[in-house]
Amino acid sequence: MGAPGCSLCETDGGVLVYRAARFRVVRAEEPGFPAFYRVIWNDHAAEFSDLDTGGQRLCLDAVVAVEQALREQLRPTKVNLASLGNMVAHVHWHVIARFDWDSHFPSPVWAAAQRASPADRCAGVEALRDQTEALMVRKLQALGA
Repeated sequence: MGAPGCSLCETDGGVLVYRAARFRVVRAEEPGFPAFYRVIWNDHAAEFSDLDTGGQRLCLDAVVAVEQALREQLRPTKVNLASLGNMVAHVHWHVIARFDWDSHFPSPVWAAAQRASPADRCAGVEALRDQTEALMVRKLQALGA
């Protein structure tokens, strides 16, 4: 069920990687961050506590599956998880593979850039995108959602 004016109700919110009945996973198109994903709850809910217990568990299981795929395929320095909702009040989690070479590391992706992200390093991560997302999909399908 959607909410008028909610961008995550009206659009996928990024490049669709996987859609289940209750959530979807998208790749965000964030320059300099080639492994930035979102787990988005399909029905409109403003807060995580608005989900029932089963929904909360499923949503977090999906976040973990995305994180595991990123770690296994890309070996990032760190994976950042965030659920803010200040700009879009719709339950969604950011799952971002971070590398010590990225433009903002060690600061959050929303902080000021400290340097340019090396194009060759970003391209190296992008070259692994298909196999990373295939693993992600397998892990998400294993949830039985």
